[in-house]
Amino acid sequence: MNFHAPLIIDIAGTELSKVDKKRLKHPLVGGLILFARNWESREQLTELCRSIKKVRKDLLICVDHEGGRVQRFKTDGFTHLPPMSALGALWRHPSKAQEGAAAMYATAAATACGYVLGAELRACGIDLSFTPVLDLDHGVSGVIGDRAFDADARVVSLLAKSLMYGLLQAGMANCGKHFPGHGYVQADSHTDIPVDTRSLQAILKDDAAPYQWLGNSLSSVMPAHVVYPRVDTRAAGFSSKWLNDILRGQLGFTGVIFSDDLSMAGARVIDGQAVSTTQAALAALNAGCDQVLLCNQSLGDGAEIDALIDGLTKAHYRGHWQPLDASEERRLALLPRGPATAWDDLMVQPAYMQALDLLP
Repeated sequence: MNFHAPLIIDIAGTELSKVDKKRLKHPLVGGLILFARNWESREQLTELCRSIKKVRKDLLICVDHEGGRVQRFKTDGFTHLPPMSALGALWRHPSKAQEGAAAMYATAAATACGYVLGAELRACGIDLSFTPVLDLDHGVSGVIGDRAFDADARVVSLLAKSLMYGLLQAGMANCGKHFPGHGYVQADSHTDIPVDTRSLQAILKDDAAPYQWLGNSLSSVMPAHVVYPRVDTRAAGFSSKWLNDILRGQLGFTGVIFSDDLSMAGARVIDGQAVSTTQAALAALNAGCDQVLLCNQSLGDGAEIDALIDGLTKAHYRGHWQPLDASEERRLALLPRGPATAWDDLMVQPAYMQALDLLP
């Protein structure tokens, strides 16, 4: 039996400090998320990931690395991946040579993107990228925008499935986000609390449709810090109705549910009340999340991270939160299976070179 380790935290620099190692050894910590500030070079990144695994082999090393404007590592050989909207455009606006088979070219390019993305990250020791974005591009959300494949849920689903197949070829799991959809609202949940007033029926028919169609292909899901008041007064990531009743019950999802970053504005007010990081984490876990992320809080003295670890420890002993064996089994299932291809070997691998040629 493995103890449930629900916390995904971050580190401040390009190597582990003594404080970082102490935090990562804590049994409640299940992994960490890296950012551009943790990058200097491929060699440094690879050594950082190696040192993390020396602390604990089971730690899940994550990153937001989608392509386009959300790509943490862009130099020293990393391929500049296109925004996902480029794949939708390939589908919608084929060249003369592609006419009649535009969808086939687009899905092949999506698989190539997934493979290059996953293989390059894995070569440096990273386990999981929080991708693909399954939000629809309704043309109103600046924070989503060209991160979305398309406005049509069917196109989004087929391109996402193709990208996920590429990730699978590279030995990497996937994470669909932001359930049930962030693309319909203009407000940015990093700085505000977006509200989507549509009915449950409308959301399930449109924005949430990819989660039903991709249910048996998704390894993990990240819910949105968006409130859908006609379904629940709480944002999706803090709503048992959204996570347990709809995502798991109605849509049949069985993988990991990650909260979005608990430091975002959309996570700091629940039921109209300002909450602490610990209160937000407990609300997310008790609503059905398996893992909770706290990002960009290691800078300075990292007091917020320590407060969350301490607060969740006390909540466990006081019976306010019960660790789940099933959640820990899901987390461990996200760790890559089999060895990664080393970078130098990857650069001359025929499948990788072919994938590069297919990128839009």
